[in-house]
Amino acid sequence: MIYIRSEEEIFLLRESSLLVGKTLAEVAKHLKPGIKTIDLDRIAEAYIRDHHAVPGFKGYRGYPATLCISINDQVVHGIPGDMLLKDGDIVSVDCGVLKDGYYGDSAYSFEVGKVDDEKKKLLDITKESLYKGITMAIAGKRTGDIGFMIQNYVEKFGYSVVRDLVGHGIGENMHEDPQVPNYGKRDFGVKLKEGMVICIEPMINAGLKEVKQENDGWTIKTVDGKSSAHFEHQVVIRKGKAEILSTFKYIEEVLNLQKN
Repeated sequence: MIYIRSEEEIFLLRESSLLVGKTLAEVAKHLKPGIKTIDLDRIAEAYIRDHHAVPGFKGYRGYPATLCISINDQVVHGIPGDMLLKDGDIVSVDCGVLKDGYYGDSAYSFEVGKVDDEKKKLLDITKESLYKGITMAIAGKRTGDIGFMIQNYVEKFGYSVVRDLVGHGIGENMHEDPQVPNYGKRDFGVKLKEGMVICIEPMINAGLKEVKQENDGWTIKTVDGKSSAHFEHQVVIRKGKAEILSTFKYIEEVLNLQKN
């Protein structure tokens, strides 16, 4: 079942998406070498509840935490715990909220302390691939057009696209149809219609595309131990140009302040 959302529903989805962006910005203030990932999780949960919403991931299919925090060769779904972030790590933080009956979902990959140029480049290219994909999130295109743009861009740099995990529709449920792969062929896949709301979330590996699941039943890692990056935006299909509901603005304001 693929939903076409009314403008009233899109307003509520935007509100939830913006809260995710603000929550990730709150996390960014504390994300530094020496902090435990569980402490970041607690900060995020308190912030979400203080803003009259509930964590979208906590309890979802049995997931135990508010955030997915995935470090270096962890691709996605890393469970927060006693692990300390270290100087030179890269870390994907994925967050969802449920507010007024509608979900927000977005992810950002951060540098921890001083990160080497190789990891910086992976983050930059992955983030850029997200925006390349979004240019295809318009009425009349297909999901394969989005995936093609992402895949075609990252493979030029020798990176690979994770096949086992994909983007998705979103609304009153965290995951709805259609699936939105980050690879594909032009003119293939589900046709995009105005008012559909989807999450586009490239998961890009520095090495091989294959991944494996850890014994915790959640954490996904690269099979070769090379780094992975992950960025995600929530998007409304419109005519001519997609509308991005989520935002990295608040996150990047924090990061720019930290640099200065």
